[in-house]
Amino acid sequence: MAPAAAAAVLDETALAALRRVCELAPGPALDDLTTPRARNVLRDTEVLVTGWGCPPLDAAALAAAPQLRAVVHTGGSVRGHVTEECWASGIEVASAAAANALPVAEYTVAMILLSGKKVLERAREYRSSRRVEDWLATPPGIGNFDRTVGILSASMIGRRVIELLRPYSFRILLHDPFVTSWETAALGAEAVDLDQLFTRSDVVSVHTPLLPSTRGLVDRALIASMRPDAVLINTARGAILDQDALAEATAAGRIRAVLDVTEPEVLPAEHPLWEHDNVLITPHLAGSQGSEWRRLADTAVAEVARWAAGRGFAHPVPREGLGRIA
Repeated sequence: MAPAAAAAVLDETALAALRRVCELAPGPALDDLTTPRARNVLRDTEVLVTGWGCPPLDAAALAAAPQLRAVVHTGGSVRGHVTEECWASGIEVASAAAANALPVAEYTVAMILLSGKKVLERAREYRSSRRVEDWLATPPGIGNFDRTVGILSASMIGRRVIELLRPYSFRILLHDPFVTSWETAALGAEAVDLDQLFTRSDVVSVHTPLLPSTRGLVDRALIASMRPDAVLINTARGAILDQDALAEATAAGRIRAVLDVTEPEVLPAEHPLWEHDNVLITPHLAGSQGSEWRRLADTAVAEVARWAAGRGFAHPVPREGLGRIA
């Protein structure tokens, strides 16, 4: 992984825990697998603990690591570095995706609740007027009771959002073509088609992975079909949305949006979404940060310990599921 990622995620406590279950190669972290030092380390490596900035584990890297049997990723997606050669070699893979899903789900639930009370808009008005509003005149559309939340994709994060929403008085809709109606009901949601998800929801939260089939999935027609004053939340990938159509809808004041991801990752300074008061753009902060990195490290250490004890991974990444996971 990148040295900065290693310093952030694998603190001294995590490194000490790793040393208790394995012989840990001395640092710094490898971010180039072609150097003489890397080849020397890889020669005896049985397990790689990877993170953000890991180079692809291609045929050359695997040839330099003849003892490699497992990869434990401290992040979520392994698409960037676990190659077809890894799967063909029978290398087992685990990731901390489940640990990383929790803060994203927490962020999503927070934004659902805040948007229901129109907290950001009303705080801005309060700061401007310096007057307490007549709370008895609050429109009936404001509040979180009996609202409908639509979840796009029962991904790991989507499922955690549904779980965290259970204590609240929401109706939950779910669209996921890979999940049966029975499974959806077991999650506590109602299975709907994609069009219904957008026409019936007060909030639509996007949790689908970016795949060729999902690029531009939330198109102009779906955005146009949303209820007046509905909220579109995206913590997945910016390219899933038609951002031009979203900019037009928010400019007209018809819907609101919360975007933790955009395409490109930092929108051009002149992009209209920056200027709309009904759009909140955050800098891809929903995933694990700060204190939450410890959860990723704990997960990785636990996986290495399980593998060393011959108990297999608790959070394996299945090769056959790569076509529809992040």
